[in-house]
Amino acid sequence: MIPIRHPSLTKDHEKFIELVDELSRRFIEPVADKIDRENYYPREVIRELGKNGVLAPILPREYGGYGMDVLGTALSIEIISRYSGSMGILTEVQGFLVTDAFYTYGNKQMKEELVPKLARGELIGSFALSEPCCGSDAAAIETRAERRGGEWVINGKKMWITQGLYADVYLVFTRTGPKEARHRAITAFLVRRNKCIEANPIHVMGIRGTGTSELTFNDCVVGDDDVVGKINEGFKIAMEALNQGRIAVASVTLGLAEAALMEALEWVRNRRAFDQPMTNLEWIQFQLADMMAYIETMRSIVYDAALHFDRKYEDYYAFASIAKLTSVLLGMDVIRRAVQLTGAYGVWSNSKLNRIYRDAKLMEIGEGTNEVQRMVIYKWLSKYLG
Repeated sequence: MIPIRHPSLTKDHEKFIELVDELSRRFIEPVADKIDRENYYPREVIRELGKNGVLAPILPREYGGYGMDVLGTALSIEIISRYSGSMGILTEVQGFLVTDAFYTYGNKQMKEELVPKLARGELIGSFALSEPCCGSDAAAIETRAERRGGEWVINGKKMWITQGLYADVYLVFTRTGPKEARHRAITAFLVRRNKCIEANPIHVMGIRGTGTSELTFNDCVVGDDDVVGKINEGFKIAMEALNQGRIAVASVTLGLAEAALMEALEWVRNRRAFDQPMTNLEWIQFQLADMMAYIETMRSIVYDAALHFDRKYEDYYAFASIAKLTSVLLGMDVIRRAVQLTGAYGVWSNSKLNRIYRDAKLMEIGEGTNEVQRMVIYKWLSKYLG
């Protein structure tokens, strides 16, 4: 694989990279095709990553993490995604979207009892935000939590929920006020798996084996102790999680692009055309050179966005969107070129490139579409330039 070199990396990062790569080769690579072909959910692999602090590496070690920063977490997702885009997304959802949200915004009981089990992979978590009515416009969600006596009762539907089929706990975003209030009347709740939740599988073209589902909440009863953060302040939790998730998705795309380049390079090195090795052809050389240049551009932008988080820059959210948008645009082009270079092999259903191509397409949609990223960047640009 492509060596990871960057001036921002410390010795701790380099050591962590070696650990994640070793675990990925041992546990992810042998089942990567099975995950895709059989829509196989790799729960045992998740547990193995959790045992080694890789599932939610941003958490302190005493909570089951590795004590890494956002950059280190991005690195781990990048490396994992070289072997399986599905596993990259699973670690993002379990670590960034769910576990870190409970750690940051949950009460003492959530933090002490729930977070370590999620970080170790003993429990599976799901981030339930999107709905049939509302994908990009998350402030318009309709799932409602109503106060009845001393309890909250949740009713509604969620769509495209990663790990929804297998989750033990759900971070559910609900409306706790009038729809006209939009983001000012959204509250996050911890909902434990029980009979009030109906989960139905959704089959997608890529990122298979991730338990993507439709969820229906039928009179799910929760208490005040299950509120995550504060009443009517759940939208902030969702957006903060998605900001970090955008760096994660950019990292997944980076890892997929690196894997695609290696597949293409291996192919052309072993092929001849017009009585000479394909690597002698200038057009082939230029394609590979462009692909490598794009990958290193992606790397710089993704790592820079992670550093904005780690250094707590005020406009970190804009750089998360810049990283996601740029990474998926360049990454999709790298992967498209890799498929083109390998010809019929690239579109063969049994090829790794076929899987990479399908996985990468979903990166243009998840955690905010390209269009949503452009909206965020433009708002920041308008403010930045005055």
